Amino acid sequence: MSSWSVKDLKEWDDRICEKAKSYGLDWFPINYEICDYYEMIGHMSYHGMPSHYNHWSYGKSFERTHFMYNQGMEGLPYELIINSDPSIAYLMQQNPLYLQVLIMAHCVGHSDFFKNNRCFKNTGPKNVVSRMRNAKKRLQGYAEDPNIGEDKVESFLDALHSINFQTNRYDIPRKTKQELYQQEVKRYNKLKDEGLILDYTKLDNRLLKPDYDLLAFFLEYHSGKFDMWELDAIEIVRDDSLYFMPQIKTKILNEGWASFWHYKILHELNIDDKYHLPFLKMHNAVVRPHLGGLNPYHIGFYIFTKLEKEYGLEKCFEVREVHDDIAAVRMYLDEEDFRELNLFSYQRKRDGETTISEVSDHDDWKTVRNDMLKSIGINGIPQIYVDRIEKDGSLVLKHEHDGRDLEIQYANKVVEHIKHIWKNNVKLYTIVEDEVWEV
Repeated sequence: MSSWSVKDLKEWDDRICEKAKSYGLDWFPINYEICDYYEMIGHMSYHGMPSHYNHWSYGKSFERTHFMYNQGMEGLPYELIINSDPSIAYLMQQNPLYLQVLIMAHCVGHSDFFKNNRCFKNTGPKNVVSRMRNAKKRLQGYAEDPNIGEDKVESFLDALHSINFQTNRYDIPRKTKQELYQQEVKRYNKLKDEGLILDYTKLDNRLLKPDYDLLAFFLEYHSGKFDMWELDAIEIVRDDSLYFMPQIKTKILNEGWASFWHYKILHELNIDDKYHLPFLKMHNAVVRPHLGGLNPYHIGFYIFTKLEKEYGLEKCFEVREVHDDIAAVRMYLDEEDFRELNLFSYQRKRDGETTISEVSDHDDWKTVRNDMLKSIGINGIPQIYVDRIEKDGSLVLKHEHDGRDLEIQYANKVVEHIKHIWKNNVKLYTIVEDEVWEV
């Protein structure tokens, strides 16, 4: 173990919390767990959840990370914290004291973001650990049931994981099938009262509008198609996805907020000279730009530093509360910022090489910004919606094309998975090289 004790961590935690409270931060209580690097890899593979359900993909992630770390090809995160009340944060025992202090200040920022950002308001942090523990037990029970078995459960989870983020992307509550049906009936009745003759038989009570929440669609329009354990598995995966979705939507702001506060707090704690320089080196390593890609720590730290300088700290708290990454980049990064950040667009050629296609100059910075907006938050996930159910029971899906074509090889595989779930034919329409394509 490094040259520190649990008592040292407690003393520094008290100092950090006192300073954070003086600024008005409001976070969940944080329970710190000290682990070795092997345990940290395990926590990473299961997204930090101490009770996440089993799946081969998590084991694959563990083995890959373990191999890369042992070969010196990949490092481990300095911290890992989950959105729960109380929050659970993991500290590697190999970290030196100055790094543990930085991490604890960083975790306070994360927990404050979890508690106050609007995207997280429906994630249920108080019972998330027990929810996932119960989900794990139920799935394990289905796998051990001789009438179901491990192979059926695993293949069904494989299929669900292929579309796990094809669910409600936005904070607007989704209307149920019954609510939509009643809404449509009211519309028909109003038109009838106005003297229009309508054929009620044309009112499709199976599907009344495009549905962007595939997992909820399966739950509501199953018509006896699924066994009870399959419906439960769909609910489990959907709940899991809705829990993690806000973290995808706010990666830049969340990491930026945590970095902003660890920097501000530790600068005011009168750190010993022997720790000050290592702290600055570590901070700069965390928030430095990444060659050939976006570093969310870098962009997020820049945004909040700019907001404090131009508008004051109150504005920072406002942005932390109401925005996601897409909104913040669109609203608070201008032409000058894109040049300062040295952001650019790149293009991959068919031979595998990558070339810069646009730079943030006077003429093209908006193009760079728009390309960036397509790659951050939920915009990095293709949007697929249910268009209709045909008379033979076939499910028709459409891809909301935004200028980026689907990888047909992957699309074919995903459609196979959806067919496994739907237990009938599935068609996916998209655009490939400006032509309509049926997958």
